[in-house]
Amino acid sequence: MSTHILAIESSCDETSAAVVDDGRVIRSNVIYTQIATHKAYGGVVPEIASREHLRKISSVVKVAVAKSGLNLAELDAVAVTKGPGLIGSLLVGLSYAKAVAETLEIPLIGVHHLSGHLYGAVMSAEDMEPPLCALIASGGHSSVVYMPEHLHFEVLGETRDDAAGEVLDKVARSLGLPYPGGAALERLAADGDPAAIDFPRAWLGPDSYDFSFSGLKSHVLNYLNRAAMKGEEVNKADVAASFQQALFEVLTVKAVRACREKGVDRLVLSGGVAANETLKRMMAEHAAAEGIRFHAPPKILCTDNAAMIGSVAYYKYLKKEFNSVSLNATANLPLENE
Repeated sequence: MSTHILAIESSCDETSAAVVDDGRVIRSNVIYTQIATHKAYGGVVPEIASREHLRKISSVVKVAVAKSGLNLAELDAVAVTKGPGLIGSLLVGLSYAKAVAETLEIPLIGVHHLSGHLYGAVMSAEDMEPPLCALIASGGHSSVVYMPEHLHFEVLGETRDDAAGEVLDKVARSLGLPYPGGAALERLAADGDPAAIDFPRAWLGPDSYDFSFSGLKSHVLNYLNRAAMKGEEVNKADVAASFQQALFEVLTVKAVRACREKGVDRLVLSGGVAANETLKRMMAEHAAAEGIRFHAPPKILCTDNAAMIGSVAYYKYLKKEFNSVSLNATANLPLENE
């Protein structure tokens, strides 16, 4: 008999609810995005984000349950993102999930947002069971993670400053591209030469899995500023393509090396940046050269979504790792705390 989990995700600017069976079967996955709301500000405004979650969460959950074909009495648990994220946004989802759990008298399961991204890749490929390594790349996070078994995570490296998605957005803005910048920059880069400009790679030593992209960002901005001061024409497509090449090369090499050094032959890419076709292609080629199976989830599971939260929750449900209504949201939450 299947386990039906209602999941809620509200860590940033997407209000999402999903119903997931047995950690893999997505009955529904409803996402309300606030991109149009925040576009005028060039980025997410936390106070506006939390108000939008309050406005939409009830309807999003109702639609997700209706689309699942189940009634409320058939739900076995409710899962919710507990952190990290914007505290106001997190609290909206968490409060709603607590109310559902109490009303239906079913277990409440708090889930780490990054483990959700990782499981977005795992749930979308039958052969991607642990042990495996993962690269989680998003607007707020860049991490190399080793997962020897379900729900066990060893963070091998993470960003020391700007995350990959954050740098993509900032460089996109400097090139005059619209928000959200990452997707616009990818489209521009498709017409450029990735070898046109030799932007720096910060490797941080031969044994490090950490990332530092602030220097790369500064180098690109300085390149553009110098050209503007001299009145020189800049090929923006070449800048975008060369910047992506430098950023993605470091991400790819470190993720593949993690697989080799941990002795695993499975690698997944997850998070918002996983939607980038250039990064997926680069990682697939490097992984294949090392005899490593590679998988990136479909785009709907790259963005913040509740289905990935429901997938993690299933494995916690099997272990009866439930939370009380005293569960609180945490803006900064290390993955090891899952």
